[in-house]
Amino acid sequence: MGKINADDVQFLKRPQGQDAQADRSLTETVHQIIEQVRTRGDAALREYSAKFDQTTPDQFEVSEAEISRTLADLDPQTRKDSEFAIAQVKRFAQAQLATMKPLEVETLPGVHLGHRIIPIQTVGCYVPGGRYPILSAPVMSIVPAVVAGCDEIIACLPPGAHPAMIAICHLAGAHRIFKVGGAQAIAAMAWGTESVPVVDKVVGPGNAFVNEAKRQVFGKVGIDALAGPSEIYVITDDSADPRMLAADLLAQAEHDVHTRVGMATTSQRIASETLAEIARQLETLPTAATAGEAWKRQGEIVVCQDEEQLIAWADHMATEHLQVHTRDPHATASKIRNYGSLFIGQNASVVFSDKCCGTNHTLPTMAAARYTGGLWVGAYVKICTHQWIDDHGIASVAEPAVRQSRTEGMQAHRRAAEIRLRPKDIDLITGGKCDQ
Repeated sequence: MGKINADDVQFLKRPQGQDAQADRSLTETVHQIIEQVRTRGDAALREYSAKFDQTTPDQFEVSEAEISRTLADLDPQTRKDSEFAIAQVKRFAQAQLATMKPLEVETLPGVHLGHRIIPIQTVGCYVPGGRYPILSAPVMSIVPAVVAGCDEIIACLPPGAHPAMIAICHLAGAHRIFKVGGAQAIAAMAWGTESVPVVDKVVGPGNAFVNEAKRQVFGKVGIDALAGPSEIYVITDDSADPRMLAADLLAQAEHDVHTRVGMATTSQRIASETLAEIARQLETLPTAATAGEAWKRQGEIVVCQDEEQLIAWADHMATEHLQVHTRDPHATASKIRNYGSLFIGQNASVVFSDKCCGTNHTLPTMAAARYTGGLWVGAYVKICTHQWIDDHGIASVAEPAVRQSRTEGMQAHRRAAEIRLRPKDIDLITGGKCDQ
């Protein structure tokens, strides 16, 4: 499939785009937060908590007593639904992990190579606060860490987060929970404070400050990805239902005014009817202030000439969530390669993945789906290689290694290979003829 650009398609509605000028102070602001937390620890966390969250917890770590209170206060049906989501995410993560196997192979006689699958020891899961208490957020970041077998799972969430979020962090399997939010939480997990332990990897979505903090601490710790505002795209032919298309687009749009929502279709009729349906549904949507603004700013509808162009446009967008509403959605889906997560057929709404069906909702945005997938159990393990060589396997690899090292002028490398090939030749160490 050839590449495509915006000039190749017809826009029924075109996005206005993000604000033309980004906040240039973001990078410096986050850098200062990280430095303060790195050098001053809990004292800096208290100051930032008072400044950004208008509260200073008596202690940052959530106590067992507080966890018990949040569990007791959790609505029984909410707990039941959350446990259902946890079970679904766990079941899928376990199935994914089962596809990853240790390896031992003898590639040449006496030359044994392999890899082990090793859980990351300590992970830090950032749980966003945001406009809504998204109860599935801790499930998506914590449960795969549990399945992977990480020794210690840390959760950080803003002090003002809904108490139910603490309960869900616990139910999902977090070993320790901290009321620390924003860029300061990322800094605390990367560098450690008197209260918050250092982790090996930070995962989980957040706002622009959290995202920038993850970018700046990368290298000191691992991160899952850098995420922008949420995205949804739907590709359709003339068999799609405009009411359903509008509902799915607006469902994602209510996340944030910066959410990107769009549709590409081969049908001018479907495009027009969906545009009208979005306007109609916004009239009665309680979250229309957010969803409508997102649609106004970022919404787009593209009309393509045929299915080939439709698929090319989907790959060009490389969107976070991609829904396929065509007569043969499986056939269409099989031709697409760039997406964060794929929703095949009109029954597979993004909302099911967002909440509870089992696939992870932490996915690549900003066209990162061209080169990566989303958060999954594999993000919590390391694939580490090893090798061992029998005496009779030395000749297979030592001679090429000696010749290559000599060509490169790396004489210590050459000696390290030759001392195994000819261990009784003392000239290897004394600098005799073998060094010529």
